[in-house]
Amino acid sequence: MFKVLLWALAIYMLYRFIFGLVIPVSKTASQIKRKMSEMQQQQAFQQQEYARQQEQPKQKEATATGVKKDDYLDFEEIK
Repeated sequence: MFKVLLWALAIYMLYRFIFGLVIPVSKTASQIKRKMSEMQQQQAFQQQEYARQQEQPKQKEATATGVKKDDYLDFEEIK
């Protein structure tokens, strides 16, 4: 009878340990890994967007410095 109670207590303690500590810790670890991955992807996307925004003014400057045909009017000299 004592052995049955001891085994029941051991099984109960093992059950409490697994479902009270091991499973929640593993779920939390997987959630943290997933969130870290999402944050890294978001940071990479933000860096790409920042690089694109930095390139756009350079492209505008390049087109602004170039001489266009429509920028000047014909000049006629009056005597």
